[in-house]
Amino acid sequence: MPGKNLEKIYLEDSYYHIYNRGVNKETIFKEKDDYAVFLNLFKRYLSREPLKDKQGREYPCLHNDIELLAFCLMPNHFHVLVYQYTPDSMTKLLKSVTTTYSMYFNKKYRRVGPVFQSRFKASMITEDAYLQHISRYIHLNPKDYRNWEFSSLPYYLNQKSSSWLKPDKILELFDDTNDYADFVANYKDYKQTLDEIRAELASA
Repeated sequence: MPGKNLEKIYLEDSYYHIYNRGVNKETIFKEKDDYAVFLNLFKRYLSREPLKDKQGREYPCLHNDIELLAFCLMPNHFHVLVYQYTPDSMTKLLKSVTTTYSMYFNKKYRRVGPVFQSRFKASMITEDAYLQHISRYIHLNPKDYRNWEFSSLPYYLNQKSSSWLKPDKILELFDDTNDYADFVANYKDYKQTLDEIRAELASA
């Protein structure tokens, strides 16, 4: 089972399920471009080679410090699954992504104030079986999950690939991509863990 992590002490060489939503449950992705900007921020900080801004300055490169294993962006919240090699890499990544996105969002929609509800919530995962269930939970967030554009499921089914998303740590727990697809579609098994996952997020 995942650890409670109430004191916000994050450990090296550990898996974490991360969640955050809009302030007052407001929409944080209003248009397709908003989703793209958020995902491009993951690409910015997790690409194998450092990327540069318009002035030629390198953005922080966290490629060797943390791996993004799965994600799903919904209109008013997001889920990500990571494996971090250093204790502070998760905080660095989420702070960089959400701060930059908030600046973009406020400028685009002419608003002020926080975009996200609070600091992200993170639950540590210590068992392979639960790791499997978390990845499924993330990918099943949309009702029409097979056709949702803004999740990592296509990367698990060999429909997309990138250097900044690494599903291998999850996929190696299955025989092949078809086995994973069947696992995601097994709603009966999924429902047995749903309440437990939600309880963990509430207490993170």
